[in-house]
Amino acid sequence: MSTISKDRKLQTVITTFEVNPGTCQDLLELLRSTCDDVISVQAGFISAALHVNDAQTRIANYSQWETREDFQAMLRSDEMVARNRKINAMCKNFEPVMYDVVYCSG
Repeated sequence: MSTISKDRKLQTVITTFEVNPGTCQDLLELLRSTCDDVISVQAGFISAALHVNDAQTRIANYSQWETREDFQAMLRSDEMVARNRKINAMCKNFEPVMYDVVYCSG
């Protein structure tokens, strides 16, 4: 389960995808199946959530990992390399960025 806290030592990754409204739902389905079938079974995976804006032009994926190395190992797996090629073909741009939680309210 996802927990946002500056006291937890884990790796947060926020990936944004820029899409056309016509391909948004197709990409969401691919991202869901990738998370369910590939990402969620990788070592160090904690949680992931997908978010889409009202215009269906942007998707954000918030994920948590035990370590930076766990996330990087998942990206290098043969299955993720193949899936990332499909994902890249369906969107204008996507960029995973690693973050540390430095403040949390609530």
